[in-house]
Amino acid sequence: MADKSRPRRGSMGFSPRKRALRKFGRIQAWPETSDSEIRVLGFAGWKAGMTHVLLRDTNSNSTSAGQEVRKAVTVVESPPMKVLAVRGYRMTPYGMQTAGEVWADMNESGLDGLMPRLANQTRGERDAEQGRKPAKRGGRIPSREGSPDEAMDSLKDSDLCEVRLIVATQPSLVKSVPGKTPEIMEVGLTGGDNSSKIEWASERLGGEITVEDVWQAGQDIDVVGVTKGKGWQGAVKRWGVKLLSHKNSKRRRQAGNLGDFGTGYVRKTVPQAGQVGYHQRTELNKRILRVSNPEESDITPAGGFLHYGEVTNPYILIQGSLPGPAKRMLRFRDPIRPRGDLPEVVLTYVSTSSKQGV
Repeated sequence: MADKSRPRRGSMGFSPRKRALRKFGRIQAWPETSDSEIRVLGFAGWKAGMTHVLLRDTNSNSTSAGQEVRKAVTVVESPPMKVLAVRGYRMTPYGMQTAGEVWADMNESGLDGLMPRLANQTRGERDAEQGRKPAKRGGRIPSREGSPDEAMDSLKDSDLCEVRLIVATQPSLVKSVPGKTPEIMEVGLTGGDNSSKIEWASERLGGEITVEDVWQAGQDIDVVGVTKGKGWQGAVKRWGVKLLSHKNSKRRRQAGNLGDFGTGYVRKTVPQAGQVGYHQRTELNKRILRVSNPEESDITPAGGFLHYGEVTNPYILIQGSLPGPAKRMLRFRDPIRPRGDLPEVVLTYVSTSSKQGV
C-alpha cells in the first residue's frame, strides 16, 4: 500500500508564533509615494467595534454595478496626535542611522510628565545632574547639544536621506481606553525634498496632526495590529492538524510523530502546541469609507459599542475586519503595495442600531 501524502498543515510564513513584544504594532517600512504635497504617512487609533453600511457599487465591472450592497465595517477612534520631534537619517555603509533630531518644548506640549526635561536638556547637563562623567562625542545615539535653533540648523546642514516625525498618541481624550499613558512612535513623511520636510515639520513642532490631514475617504491603507490572544493551545487549534484515528495508542490531538531518531532534535516544521494569538499582523489595502467627526455624523450605536462605549473623537470607517479586540490600538500607513485607481465611495446608510443583541 502506498504511503499517504497531503499538503502540510498551517503556514510557516507566520513563524515563530510567539507573543508580540508590545501591545501595538511596529512599522518597519514606509512606502515611497509620488505626492508633491508634504504630508504624514501614518497614524494611530483605537478599535471601537464593527457595524454595517450600505454603499453604492461604483465598480462598472461588478455584477452589482449601480446597486446598493451591504458591507461590514470597523470603526476606529482616532484623536489628534502630538508632534514631539523631527528626526533626520543619514545613509551609512551599515544602513540608515540617526543624524540628529529636534524636540519640541515638552512643557508647552503638555507631555512634561511623560518625558521631563529630556528634550530641553543637553547631554552634559543630564550627566552632571545624575553625577556621571561627561559622555564622549560620537556613538550611535546623537547628542542634543545646544539650543533647539542650533539643533535645527545642524539638521538642515546634514546630508540626510530621510526625514521622519516622532509623534505621541493622546489616550486621555478617549473615554473608553483605561490606560492614559501616551505611546510614542515614529511616522514617515512624503512629498518635497528633505529641506522642505524639515521646514514643514518645524512649523508643527508641539502642535497636532489629525487623521483628516492624512487621508480621505476612498483611499487604501495598511493596518498593523496585534491579534486577539488565545493563550496556550494544542496542535489541532494552532496548526489545523486533523485528529488521529481512534485506534491510536497514545494521543489523538497531536502530530503522528515528532521526526526521525537520527536528527537529535525536533524540527521547527513539526506542529506542536504553543502560543496562539497576540501576534503582530499587517493587513494590506484596507479601504477607508469615511473620515469624520462625531459632530458631523454620529457613529455610536444605541447603547454604545460592545466592550467599548461611545466614540467622541474623530473616527475612520474601514471596510472589513481588523486584527485585535476592542480598545486595542492600531497603526496605519499608506499602502506599500497600492492597487491603483479605485472607484468612488458612495455611502447611503450607516447602521447605528443596537449591538447588544436585542
